[in-house]
Amino acid sequence: MVEANLLVTHEPSRAGSAKEEVEKALKAIKQKAKFLKSDVDGLFKLRVGNAKKTVKSLGKLKSKKGMFEHTFYWIPIDKWIATNVKSMQKEVKKLQNGIKKTEKWKMDLHKRHFDSMHSTELIMKLTEVIDKPKVDLENPQKIMEVQIIGKKTGLSLLSKDEILSL
Repeated sequence: MVEANLLVTHEPSRAGSAKEEVEKALKAIKQKAKFLKSDVDGLFKLRVGNAKKTVKSLGKLKSKKGMFEHTFYWIPIDKWIATNVKSMQKEVKKLQNGIKKTEKWKMDLHKRHFDSMHSTELIMKLTEVIDKPKVDLENPQKIMEVQIIGKKTGLSLLSKDEILSL
């Protein structure tokens, strides 16, 4: 089964306009995308060539008037795993290898269709396996992205220009 490597959030009541915006933005950087089935209102799941490069390229269009009016976040996903603390801790521990000792980092956690644990508690559980001391919630060099969507969790380690926040 083909899995999404790019998540795009949008206003649920504007799904049609948001989809057109995604298609227009990707066309502007000559990137093809496949829209995959999403069970979450306000979230597109896409499969693109290289999601991180795609988002970096889109970031250069951010200031272009009218380019981004209906989408909010463009988030590359490196890996999908089962939504359980043990699996997530194991993958987070691996992901931390991409953070240099000198780099500042933070974890971003977003939950959809998952109520069995409070976000703060879950972040505490996931970060307890990380041995990188330089946490910076305001100005990190690396962002450990955790996107929980029901039984599946998407993870990625991103630099600031690999995530698009509008």
